[in-house]
Amino acid sequence: MALKVTGVGLSPFVRKVRVVLEEKGLAYEHDPMLPMGVSDEYKQKHPMGKIPILEDGDRVIPDSSAIAHYLEALTPSPRLYPSDGYERARAIWIEEFADTGIMTGTTTVFQERVLAPLFFKREPDEAKIKEATEEILPPYFDYLEENLGDSEWIAGDAFSIADVALGSAFATFVLSDGSVDASRWPRLAAYLERVHGRPSFRKLMEEDRGAKAAAAG
Repeated sequence: MALKVTGVGLSPFVRKVRVVLEEKGLAYEHDPMLPMGVSDEYKQKHPMGKIPILEDGDRVIPDSSAIAHYLEALTPSPRLYPSDGYERARAIWIEEFADTGIMTGTTTVFQERVLAPLFFKREPDEAKIKEATEEILPPYFDYLEENLGDSEWIAGDAFSIADVALGSAFATFVLSDGSVDASRWPRLAAYLERVHGRPSFRKLMEEDRGAKAAAAG
């Protein structure tokens, strides 16, 4: 039975899982379910009613980080978790930082610029956007700029789960017409070009743009 991912593709956490699948060359079925009004049957699989979940036959794994670990064990090559203990810990930390730090700002911008007019039929809350882009995100961008240094990737010497998570969070920002000021954060801006230039990200971000355009009518 093929792997199955449930969750709308515009979700950064669903995108994260799908990038892992693409990077590992794994075939999968995608059910683009919205995380609203989920069924009791779905809540038996994820009691919090969130997305994504991964199904592998009768095995059900909720949560993007847990899914990524499972896929790494299922298909160890190409490796997405560094073998060096320190770099592996750094990759896991940056993944968490992307999921709960960067996402705090990028999701707000996405909700206001994309979801508010398309789905909630209201004008964006510019105060929330300003807070996210001028107060929440800049210190996080500073942290990434410093930690990137002259490295191609954020943890270790190869593309890893840290890059997947950051790329997914920033893809949401890009979809919301957000950008990283290359004059202020040149390393981060160049890094994101590398990440989003990978075939896995190019494919899914193009799909995201199509979904956004379709929703806009």
